[in-house]
Amino acid sequence: MAILTTLISSLAPIFLVLSPLTSYTDQILSIHRTRTSAGFSLDIPLIMLVASILKIFYWPGARYDLSLLIQAIVMVGVQVVLLKVALDNRPGWRGDLGGIPFQAEKHGRGESERMWGFWRWRSQRPYWEFVLYLTGILTLLHVFLRPTSTSPYTHLIGYIGLAIEAILPLPQIFANQRAQSCRGFRVSVLANWLLGDTMKMSYFFTSLPGKVPWAFKACGIFQACCDAGLGVQWWIYGDGPEVLGEKDVRLS
Repeated sequence: MAILTTLISSLAPIFLVLSPLTSYTDQILSIHRTRTSAGFSLDIPLIMLVASILKIFYWPGARYDLSLLIQAIVMVGVQVVLLKVALDNRPGWRGDLGGIPFQAEKHGRGESERMWGFWRWRSQRPYWEFVLYLTGILTLLHVFLRPTSTSPYTHLIGYIGLAIEAILPLPQIFANQRAQSCRGFRVSVLANWLLGDTMKMSYFFTSLPGKVPWAFKACGIFQACCDAGLGVQWWIYGDGPEVLGEKDVRLS
Protein backbone atom coordinates (compact mmCIF):
# COMPACT_ATOMS: atom_id res chain seq x y z
CA MET A 1 0.00 0.00 0.00
CA ALA A 2 2.87 2.35 0.83
CA ILE A 3 4.44 1.63 -2.55
CA LEU A 4 1.17 2.43 -4.35
CA THR A 5 0.77 5.67 -2.41
CA THR A 6 4.34 6.69 -3.26
CA LEU A 7 3.79 5.84 -6.92
CA ILE A 8 0.60 7.91 -7.06
CA SER A 9 2.20 10.88 -5.29
CA SER A 10 5.06 10.79 -7.81
CA LEU A 11 3.16 10.27 -11.05
CA ALA A 12 -0.14 12.07 -10.39
CA PRO A 13 1.35 15.61 -10.36
CA ILE A 14 2.92 14.98 -13.77
CA PHE A 15 -0.37 13.65 -15.13
CA LEU A 16 -2.30 16.61 -13.68
CA VAL A 17 0.03 19.15 -15.30
CA LEU A 18 -0.19 17.43 -18.69
CA SER A 19 -3.92 16.62 -18.51
CA PRO A 20 -5.09 19.82 -20.27
CA LEU A 21 -2.96 18.85 -23.28
CA THR A 22 -3.94 15.18 -23.30
CA SER A 23 -7.63 16.00 -22.79
CA TYR A 24 -8.19 18.69 -25.41
CA THR A 25 -5.51 18.41 -28.12
CA ASP A 26 -7.50 15.79 -30.03
CA GLN A 27 -10.67 17.92 -29.81
CA ILE A 28 -8.79 20.96 -31.15
CA LEU A 29 -7.29 18.97 -34.03
CA SER A 30 -10.66 17.38 -34.83
CA ILE A 31 -12.43 20.75 -35.09
CA HIS A 32 -9.59 22.17 -37.17
CA ARG A 33 -9.56 19.13 -39.47
CA THR A 34 -13.32 18.93 -40.03
CA ARG A 35 -13.76 22.74 -40.16
CA THR A 36 -16.80 22.60 -37.90
CA SER A 37 -17.45 22.77 -34.15
CA ALA A 38 -21.03 21.51 -34.49
CA GLY A 39 -21.89 19.24 -31.57
CA PHE A 40 -19.17 20.75 -29.38
CA SER A 41 -20.41 23.02 -26.61
CA LEU A 42 -18.67 26.38 -26.43
CA ASP A 43 -19.65 26.40 -22.76
CA ILE A 44 -16.77 24.00 -22.10
CA PRO A 45 -14.07 26.65 -22.80
CA LEU A 46 -16.16 29.17 -20.83
CA ILE A 47 -16.35 26.91 -17.77
CA MET A 48 -12.70 25.91 -17.87
CA LEU A 49 -11.40 29.44 -18.46
CA VAL A 50 -13.42 30.93 -15.60
CA ALA A 51 -12.62 28.05 -13.25
CA SER A 52 -8.90 28.01 -14.07
CA ILE A 53 -8.51 31.77 -13.73
CA LEU A 54 -10.26 31.68 -10.35
CA LYS A 55 -8.03 28.78 -9.24
CA ILE A 56 -4.94 30.79 -10.19
CA PHE A 57 -6.09 33.68 -8.00
CA TYR A 58 -7.04 31.19 -5.26
CA TRP A 59 -3.44 29.99 -4.92
CA PRO A 60 -1.81 33.07 -3.27
CA GLY A 61 -4.16 32.73 -0.30
CA ALA A 62 -4.59 28.96 -0.10
CA ARG A 63 -1.07 27.88 -1.19
CA TYR A 64 -2.40 24.53 -2.37
CA ASP A 65 -0.29 21.95 -4.20
CA LEU A 66 1.94 23.56 -6.85
CA SER A 67 1.09 20.98 -9.52
CA LEU A 68 -2.57 22.06 -9.35
CA LEU A 69 -1.54 25.68 -9.92
CA ILE A 70 0.60 24.77 -12.93
CA GLN A 71 -2.30 22.69 -14.27
CA ALA A 72 -4.59 25.73 -14.04
CA ILE A 73 -2.08 27.90 -15.93
CA VAL A 74 -1.64 25.30 -18.69
CA MET A 75 -5.42 24.87 -18.87
CA VAL A 76 -5.93 28.58 -19.54
CA GLY A 77 -3.55 28.40 -22.50
CA VAL A 78 -5.18 25.27 -23.93
CA GLN A 79 -8.72 26.64 -23.54
CA VAL A 80 -7.76 29.90 -25.27
CA VAL A 81 -6.62 27.85 -28.28
CA LEU A 82 -9.72 25.64 -28.14
CA LEU A 83 -12.04 28.65 -27.96
CA LYS A 84 -10.31 30.32 -30.90
CA VAL A 85 -10.50 27.19 -33.07
CA ALA A 86 -14.14 26.54 -32.11
CA LEU A 87 -15.16 30.14 -32.86
CA ASP A 88 -13.37 30.12 -36.21
CA ASN A 89 -15.22 26.96 -37.21
CA ARG A 90 -18.74 27.60 -35.98
CA PRO A 91 -21.40 26.40 -38.46
CA GLY A 92 -22.42 29.39 -40.59
CA TRP A 93 -19.42 31.44 -39.42
CA ARG A 94 -18.28 34.10 -41.87
CA GLY A 95 -15.48 35.74 -39.94
CA ASP A 96 -15.70 38.58 -37.44
CA LEU A 97 -19.00 40.28 -38.09
CA GLY A 98 -17.87 43.42 -36.33
CA GLY A 99 -20.89 43.49 -34.07
CA ILE A 100 -21.27 45.62 -30.99
CA PRO A 101 -19.54 43.98 -27.99
CA PHE A 102 -21.92 41.72 -26.08
CA GLN A 103 -24.48 41.86 -28.89
CA ALA A 104 -26.26 38.50 -29.03
CA GLU A 105 -27.02 36.53 -32.12
CA LYS A 106 -30.61 35.66 -32.90
CA HIS A 107 -31.91 32.48 -31.33
CA GLY A 108 -33.38 29.70 -33.38
CA ARG A 109 -36.37 27.59 -32.42
CA GLY A 110 -35.69 25.46 -29.37
CA GLU A 111 -32.69 27.49 -28.20
CA SER A 112 -32.83 28.85 -24.69
CA GLU A 113 -32.19 32.55 -24.33
CA ARG A 114 -29.60 33.92 -21.95
CA MET A 115 -29.39 37.27 -20.27
CA TRP A 116 -27.72 39.69 -22.71
CA GLY A 117 -27.18 36.71 -25.03
CA PHE A 118 -24.23 35.72 -22.86
CA TRP A 119 -21.64 33.55 -24.62
CA ARG A 120 -23.79 33.45 -27.76
CA TRP A 121 -22.29 36.52 -29.39
CA ARG A 122 -21.92 36.76 -33.15
CA SER A 123 -18.59 38.58 -33.04
CA GLN A 124 -15.48 37.00 -31.54
CA ARG A 125 -14.39 40.16 -29.76
CA PRO A 126 -16.82 39.95 -26.77
CA TYR A 127 -15.53 36.49 -25.86
CA TRP A 128 -11.99 37.77 -25.41
CA GLU A 129 -13.18 40.97 -23.72
CA PHE A 130 -15.04 38.91 -21.13
CA VAL A 131 -11.90 36.89 -20.31
CA LEU A 132 -9.80 40.07 -20.03
CA TYR A 133 -12.41 41.85 -17.88
CA LEU A 134 -12.62 38.87 -15.52
CA THR A 135 -8.84 38.71 -15.17
CA GLY A 136 -8.59 42.47 -14.62
CA ILE A 137 -11.29 42.54 -11.94
CA LEU A 138 -9.70 39.64 -10.05
CA THR A 139 -6.30 41.34 -10.27
CA LEU A 140 -7.69 44.53 -8.72
CA LEU A 141 -9.45 42.55 -5.97
CA HIS A 142 -6.23 40.69 -5.24
CA VAL A 143 -4.23 43.91 -4.97
CA PHE A 144 -6.71 45.65 -2.66
CA LEU A 145 -7.81 42.70 -0.51
CA ARG A 146 -4.43 40.95 -0.22
CA PRO A 147 -5.95 37.51 0.43
CA THR A 148 -4.59 35.19 3.13
CA SER A 149 -5.31 31.56 3.99
CA THR A 150 -7.97 32.62 6.51
CA SER A 151 -9.66 35.42 4.57
CA PRO A 152 -13.27 34.85 3.42
CA TYR A 153 -12.33 36.15 -0.03
CA THR A 154 -9.81 33.32 -0.48
CA HIS A 155 -12.34 30.65 0.42
CA LEU A 156 -15.03 32.30 -1.72
CA ILE A 157 -13.09 32.39 -5.00
CA GLY A 158 -11.72 28.91 -4.30
CA TYR A 159 -15.09 27.29 -3.86
CA ILE A 160 -16.63 29.25 -6.74
CA GLY A 161 -13.81 28.30 -9.12
CA LEU A 162 -13.86 24.63 -8.18
CA ALA A 163 -17.66 24.46 -8.24
CA ILE A 164 -17.67 25.93 -11.76
CA GLU A 165 -15.10 23.36 -12.88
CA ALA A 166 -17.17 20.58 -11.32
CA ILE A 167 -20.14 21.36 -13.60
CA LEU A 168 -17.92 21.10 -16.71
CA PRO A 169 -19.67 18.00 -18.13
CA LEU A 170 -23.20 19.36 -17.69
CA PRO A 171 -23.44 21.51 -20.87
CA GLN A 172 -22.23 18.59 -22.99
CA ILE A 173 -24.61 16.22 -21.19
CA PHE A 174 -27.56 18.53 -21.92
CA ALA A 175 -26.51 18.97 -25.56
CA ASN A 176 -26.18 15.20 -26.03
CA GLN A 177 -29.55 14.60 -24.37
CA ARG A 178 -31.34 17.07 -26.66
CA ALA A 179 -29.74 15.62 -29.79
CA GLN A 180 -29.90 11.97 -28.64
CA SER A 181 -26.35 11.84 -30.00
CA CYS A 182 -22.75 12.41 -28.93
CA ARG A 183 -21.68 13.48 -32.41
CA GLY A 184 -18.99 16.18 -32.33
CA PHE A 185 -17.78 15.28 -28.84
CA ARG A 186 -14.55 13.31 -29.00
CA VAL A 187 -14.39 10.04 -27.12
CA SER A 188 -10.72 10.84 -26.42
CA VAL A 189 -11.84 13.83 -24.34
CA LEU A 190 -14.23 11.62 -22.36
CA ALA A 191 -11.55 8.98 -21.83
CA ASN A 192 -9.11 11.58 -20.53
CA TRP A 193 -11.76 13.06 -18.24
CA LEU A 194 -12.47 9.64 -16.72
CA LEU A 195 -8.78 8.81 -16.39
CA GLY A 196 -8.17 12.24 -14.91
CA ASP A 197 -10.93 11.71 -12.35
CA THR A 198 -9.31 8.46 -11.27
CA MET A 199 -5.89 10.05 -10.91
CA LYS A 200 -7.22 13.14 -9.15
CA MET A 201 -9.27 11.22 -6.62
CA SER A 202 -6.34 8.90 -5.88
CA TYR A 203 -3.97 11.84 -5.47
CA PHE A 204 -6.35 14.01 -3.46
CA PHE A 205 -7.15 11.32 -0.91
CA THR A 206 -3.62 9.93 -0.54
CA SER A 207 -1.89 13.33 -0.19
CA LEU A 208 -0.66 14.62 3.12
CA PRO A 209 -3.28 16.47 5.22
CA GLY A 210 -3.58 20.12 4.20
CA LYS A 211 -1.81 19.68 0.86
CA VAL A 212 -5.08 19.51 -1.07
CA PRO A 213 -7.99 21.56 0.38
CA TRP A 214 -11.34 19.83 0.86
CA ALA A 215 -12.84 22.13 -1.77
CA PHE A 216 -10.83 20.22 -4.41
CA LYS A 217 -11.99 16.86 -3.06
CA ALA A 218 -15.70 17.69 -2.81
CA CYS A 219 -15.91 19.26 -6.26
CA GLY A 220 -13.79 16.47 -7.72
CA ILE A 221 -16.24 13.83 -6.50
CA PHE A 222 -19.18 15.67 -8.10
CA GLN A 223 -17.34 16.09 -11.39
CA ALA A 224 -16.40 12.40 -11.45
CA CYS A 225 -20.07 11.47 -11.09
CA CYS A 226 -21.00 13.79 -13.99
CA ASP A 227 -18.22 12.35 -16.18
CA ALA A 228 -19.53 8.87 -15.44
CA GLY A 229 -22.99 10.03 -16.60
CA LEU A 230 -21.43 11.33 -19.82
CA GLY A 231 -19.84 7.92 -20.29
CA VAL A 232 -23.26 6.30 -19.98
CA GLN A 233 -24.58 8.69 -22.66
CA TRP A 234 -21.76 7.71 -25.01
CA TRP A 235 -22.56 4.04 -24.44
CA ILE A 236 -26.28 4.63 -25.17
CA TYR A 237 -26.16 7.18 -28.01
CA GLY A 238 -22.79 6.89 -29.72
CA ASP A 239 -22.61 9.10 -32.83
CA GLY A 240 -26.21 8.69 -33.95
CA PRO A 241 -28.85 9.18 -35.04
CA GLU A 242 -28.06 12.90 -35.38
CA VAL A 243 -26.71 13.73 -38.84
CA LEU A 244 -24.27 16.61 -39.16
CA GLY A 245 -26.08 19.59 -40.61
CA GLU A 246 -29.59 18.49 -39.67
CA LYS A 247 -29.61 20.33 -36.40
CA ASP A 248 -27.14 22.53 -34.59
CA VAL A 249 -27.24 21.27 -31.00
CA ARG A 250 -24.47 23.54 -29.73
CA LEU A 251 -25.06 25.51 -26.58
CA SER A 252 -23.11 28.29 -28.25
